[in-house]
Amino acid sequence: MEQEDKYANIDLTKIYEYSEMPDKISGRCDNCGSVKFKSSVGGGKFLRECNNFGLKKNI
Repeated sequence: MEQEDKYANIDLTKIYEYSEMPDKISGRCDNCGSVKFKSSVGGGKFLRECNNFGLKKNI
C-alpha cells in the first residue's frame, strides 16, 4: 500500500532518486507512461526528465 501511495502523490517539482522510486514500468514515466525523456549529466548523476510532464529522476 505504501508503494502505491508513493506513485499516487508524485511531486513534479522534486527530483526523485531512482533507487528510492524505481519505474513502475521499466523505461516509462510513472506519471503518464511516456517513453520520451530529456536527459542530462552533471555532478556524476544522470538526470532523466519526462517530455510530457517533467517528472525528474536521477538514474
